[in-house]
Amino acid sequence: MSRSLVIKVTAGEDAPERCNQAFTVAAAALASGVDVSLWLTGEATWFAVPGRAETFELPHAAPLADLLASVLAAGRMTVCTQCAARRELGQNDLIDGVRIAGAPTFVEESIREGAQALVY
Repeated sequence: MSRSLVIKVTAGEDAPERCNQAFTVAAAALASGVDVSLWLTGEATWFAVPGRAETFELPHAAPLADLLASVLAAGRMTVCTQCAARRELGQNDLIDGVRIAGAPTFVEESIREGAQALVY
């Protein structure tokens, strides 16, 4: 059985440590060979917009733009459908490789055999 990690990050610049922890765990899991799906919800949604991760700063933390790039290179990144709509963001507003999907897709990924879901 292969293991996978589904991470939902609900915080953005409003809770920078929690936000960065989610991206850090996603990148570390990918570096360890784990299949990772990172979901951006709430204020984290903004980091799917080009250039936004580059403006994020947290002392003593890996740059968010680097963590985001590693997730895009080796994992999957999804923006919540409702969160995107509330921010008037469409697929064309997002970084290439980021998809928009809703709760049914999150549930499907989270309950697969071998999956572990984390929410930050």
